[in-house]
Amino acid sequence: MDEPTKKIAVVTGAGSGIGRSVALTLAAAGWSVAVAGRRAEPLAETAAAAGPDADVLCVPADVSDPDDVNRLFESVHARYGRLDLLFNNAGTFGPGGVPLEDLTYEAWRSVVDVNLTGSFLCAQAAFRQMKAQDPQGGRIINNGSISAHVPRPHSIAYTATKHAMTGLTKSLSLDGRPYRIACGQIDIGNAATEMTERMQTGILQANGQLAVEPVMDAADVARTVLHMAELPLEANVQFATVMATSMPYIGRG
Repeated sequence: MDEPTKKIAVVTGAGSGIGRSVALTLAAAGWSVAVAGRRAEPLAETAAAAGPDADVLCVPADVSDPDDVNRLFESVHARYGRLDLLFNNAGTFGPGGVPLEDLTYEAWRSVVDVNLTGSFLCAQAAFRQMKAQDPQGGRIINNGSISAHVPRPHSIAYTATKHAMTGLTKSLSLDGRPYRIACGQIDIGNAATEMTERMQTGILQANGQLAVEPVMDAADVARTVLHMAELPLEANVQFATVMATSMPYIGRG
């Protein structure tokens, strides 16, 4: 009996945090994983952490750059010939703690370029490949956020892009139906990563106070992504929320 063909995934923002955890979990489950991020060294660290038996392709890429995105997906096609999963994870919070009235245009634009435009560019490239390949189809999982539902103080750029991510997810789900392209979204709250280190020392709450917030292991997020990824294309987790149980989300404000 022939060995089952390995599934192929692209994970953006894979040099650290949730992206690295998801890439390692997919690799451990037998997937071939193309890891993308702006800097080559963290990607190499992710590949090394996956172990010598893992099939990990490192492609340095800035998701806000259309040429970089095209090169990323061309590299994946050249290496593997198909694509089964895009985990659209690359993102930035932008400058922390900056009041709305002081946020510069440049800071706003940088968050939109990465979080929204970058996610669109990667989704578009993945969509094209999944539509054209034989057998047709694949899955796109977008990394939303708790901020796709409720904002934090001083987070207008990040929150606006994460609300937009929900629209991106819904449109991809609809437009992908004729081509067996499924799209879902995972909204994450307080996974322990470099981006959430300030949760441990105190973060601004809606009432103006600073409070330490609970966090969870990023591996708990990665297991959820793996479950979503390994469903048959006839089934889809449209939206999932994975969060630290006691974080101020339900009842926030």
